[in-house]
Amino acid sequence: MSTARRREGLLLAAPALIFLVAMLAFPLFYNLVTSVLDVDLAGLLGEGTPFVGAENYRTAVSESAFWSAVALTVVFTVSSLVLQFGIGFALALLFARDFPWNGLLRSLMLVAWLLPPVVSGSLFRWMLDADAGAYNAILRSLGLEVLTNAWLTDTGTALAGVIFANVWIGVPFNMILLLVGLTSLDRDLYSSAELDGASAWQRFRYLTLPLMRPVMAAVLLLGLIYTFKAFDLIFVMTGGGPVDATRVLPLLAYERFFEFFRFGEGAAITVLLLVIPLVVSLWYVRGLGKETDR
Repeated sequence: MSTARRREGLLLAAPALIFLVAMLAFPLFYNLVTSVLDVDLAGLLGEGTPFVGAENYRTAVSESAFWSAVALTVVFTVSSLVLQFGIGFALALLFARDFPWNGLLRSLMLVAWLLPPVVSGSLFRWMLDADAGAYNAILRSLGLEVLTNAWLTDTGTALAGVIFANVWIGVPFNMILLLVGLTSLDRDLYSSAELDGASAWQRFRYLTLPLMRPVMAAVLLLGLIYTFKAFDLIFVMTGGGPVDATRVLPLLAYERFFEFFRFGEGAAITVLLLVIPLVVSLWYVRGLGKETDR
């Protein structure tokens, strides 16, 4: 490639590079620097922010609140991913078939995903309310008063409540991506398998699942990244309560930043928060490269 051609390429890529540096690289670098400094309100007002090395990380991981938040984050993420993906895949298989009102029903399904998480969170906070909530009203109307509960203020059901809301939001996203993958599969393969006597289950097991593997991996990766950093939905529904029953890692970092003003420790928690999605992303990119080389 000639020098003039290389310069032309760099010039064309410059706006995108500037955007990435300003909006992605610089905030990450600033957060990383903050995580190794002793930063509090006094420090921000001019009393200095001394270098403390890994002290903020040691403080964060030595607290039981951190490991409690890690456990809640894992439960929230895994439960949401399994339910979103399972229901989304089932609906994608359904909508891949031709039937009346297919397009209309598919469009209605997307409404849940199009709503901002704050709106969805407010909606579910009302529906799960102990006194005026829709779910308790339905149970009472069916004579099932004994099953009513203060879903979001009970420590035993609050996490299930926010998982339920997050699944409702994530199912359409999973469904639409999986549906695109299903409709792109070669139908001749299915016709040939059917002529050879393969049952519906065998076609699903030996054709659909292997052919959909790259799409499924991408959907699960995107779901993991989106779910692992979930903040606004949980903040609106429970604020991390009751009694820290829904305080996942992003809410713990928020607490350290904006309630305790321990900015260095909050930055350290957000750096640790990036580790799992980053490792999974690298694993996915590496696997994708191997798949392409085959």
